[in-house]
Amino acid sequence: MNKKTQLSRPRGLITYSNSDSIIADQFRAIRTNIKFLPVEKKNRVILITSPDKGDGKSTSIANLAVSMAQQHEKVLLIDANLRAPVIHNMFTISNQVGLTDLLTGKATFNDVVYETDIGKLDVLTSGPAFLNPSELLESEKMKDFLMNVASSYDIVLIDSPPVLKAAETRVVANQCDGVVLVVKRGKTKLERLAESRKLLKLVDAKLIGAIINEK
Repeated sequence: MNKKTQLSRPRGLITYSNSDSIIADQFRAIRTNIKFLPVEKKNRVILITSPDKGDGKSTSIANLAVSMAQQHEKVLLIDANLRAPVIHNMFTISNQVGLTDLLTGKATFNDVVYETDIGKLDVLTSGPAFLNPSELLESEKMKDFLMNVASSYDIVLIDSPPVLKAAETRVVANQCDGVVLVVKRGKTKLERLAESRKLLKLVDAKLIGAIINEK
């Protein structure tokens, strides 16, 4: 596969900057738990979301992607948060082109995917803002795209908006093999967590676990 460019290494990610830390070890445990989940398909597409903003889901998914790549897994990290994308900032890369360009036919996957120098980790940023994210992410092109990348990577991780804030999160969740909820200790209220679970169940999404963010 021809990559667009080689990235500089990400900054501010504990799994990279301090791989011997307790937090990095916790992400390795999460990685192991996901790896051994009983699923029908070898290739897995996992969406990570949270009930509300500020729960730490983007930091969690970026660290998890790095942790998986460090163990020689071929990982694709997709920023499907078309409302407030942050993955490009965490990896210090451009967001001039990305997922929205791919889904609107303005670019190919090779045009928009970024290769990092962390194992086999590739990053697909959100791209320019789109007026109706739900319409774009519910399209047949999105479904076909996820099917194609699932056959090319060991795991695909998708960062999405908070499930209680954006309808498109539920749309994408239905297309994935599993969903992980990130909750923040001392911030996420139980009723918000219960409401998130209910909404995911309504769209037949498979909730496979939760990450409790301590900070």
